[in-house]
Order: sequence, then C-alpha cells, then structure tokens
Amino acid sequence: MELPFRLSRGFKGRGGGLPMHTHEDAQLTFAASGMVQVHTSDGRWLVPPQLAVWIPAGIAHRVEVLNDAELWMVRVDPGAARTWSPATHLDRTFALRVTPLLRSLLDAAFAKDIRSDKAELMVRLMLYELIETADAPTFLPMPTSEIGKRLAEFAFADLKNQLSIGELASRAATSVRTASRLFPMETGLTFKSWRQRARIIQAMDRLSRGVAIIRTSSDLGFSSTAAFSSAFRQVTGVTPTIFLALPTSPQAPSKNR
Repeated sequence: MELPFRLSRGFKGRGGGLPMHTHEDAQLTFAASGMVQVHTSDGRWLVPPQLAVWIPAGIAHRVEVLNDAELWMVRVDPGAARTWSPATHLDRTFALRVTPLLRSLLDAAFAKDIRSDKAELMVRLMLYELIETADAPTFLPMPTSEIGKRLAEFAFADLKNQLSIGELASRAATSVRTASRLFPMETGLTFKSWRQRARIIQAMDRLSRGVAIIRTSSDLGFSSTAAFSSAFRQVTGVTPTIFLALPTSPQAPSKNR
C-alpha cells in the first residue's frame, strides 16, 4: 500500500537549486544546514535553519541555494494533510519556526531504518506544529499590481538606499501618494518598512554567502556597522553576529529515502 507521505533529504551546493515547479503533494521544506530561498508569486522566503516553509500542493515555486545546504523535505498527500491536520489553514505558503518539538519530530522521522508506521505518527504530529509565524522577518511579500511591481524592482535595485520615495515613484511612473497607498494594500507593509526588510533580506543573503559584516553594511549603504546592526536586529530580532553564529555548516549528504 502506498504511503500518503514521503520523506526525502539531499545535499545541494551553493548556487544550485530547483527551477520553478509544482508538486501534487504539499511540502514542508527544512534546511538542516545551510540556507535556501524559496520564491513564489507571493514573494520570497529566506529559510535559515531555525525556520521552515510550508508549500501547499500545486503552488509554483523555485528554490535558490544560498550556501551549501542539506534539505529535508516532507511531502504529504493533500487529502492526508487535510485529515491529519488540526483546524489550521494549510492552503497557502507560509514560514514557521522550527520549535524544539518539530525539530525532534524531524530528527525522529529521518532517523535511519525508522518503521513506516512510526514515521507516519511523526508526520501526523508535525502537522500540529505547522503554526504560521506571523510577519516572518525573512519573508518579503511582493506587490501584485504592475505599478507596485515596478516600484519594488526599482527599490530592490537601489542597494545603497540612495533614492527617495519621490524619485522611485517618478521612475515607476506613479506618485508618492499612490506608492504609499499601494504597499500596505498589497504587501501588508508600508513602503518604508518593505524597503527596510528588502535591504535586510539582501544583507542576510550576502552574509550567508560569506560577505563580511562591514562589507555588507557598506554595500547596502548603511552609515556604520552599528546602524546596520540596529536595523538588522529591528527586522530579524538578532544581530548580524548572532545570525552568522546560527548552525549553517554543511553536513554530508544522506541517501534519499
């Protein structure tokens, strides 16, 4: 009898990844080491080891490997996910914190030679831990309108944060008033907050690739490393130094199951 879930794990080197694709099953993606970025039409999720991402069945997504990563993936038949999960909305992509219980369940499920009936119990319990992290700091929601998308592209490309909202709005052929109205409506963030989060996510990307803190701070136009550290902490809750100390060292790849 075919099981309603599948566990797989594998090692992917920095710069690798998966092109845009979909799955018939829902998927929980966890980087046991390293860091990846998951892209969907809604935005992008940076996935360090303390976070995981839930991707419903049929959602187009691509995966970008920022540094050497061991990926653990739990794929669950949509029917089983609906039956096994509590009253939780699992029909949208979201980031979640890897709680101590979820990490223990992942470790148990991916243990060598685990029996399928025991693994099923682990997966069932995992679904009870799929609690969305509200306003996850590593998620950058993308605007949906053409004007909003143009603004986002110009802002994202302005690495040093040199252009004012007026200049960005002019380049996007819109007004400051429209820009200020669109972003809260389409992303849930003010333009200023969205822009700051975009900078910090770019900083996390650079740091994960081995760029030094002082260089990252300079590249992104911060006046000092202290100012960069303060902004980084406001968005992520940790300093760049603590972020770099998180467990991201690659492990040897394990055979897929």
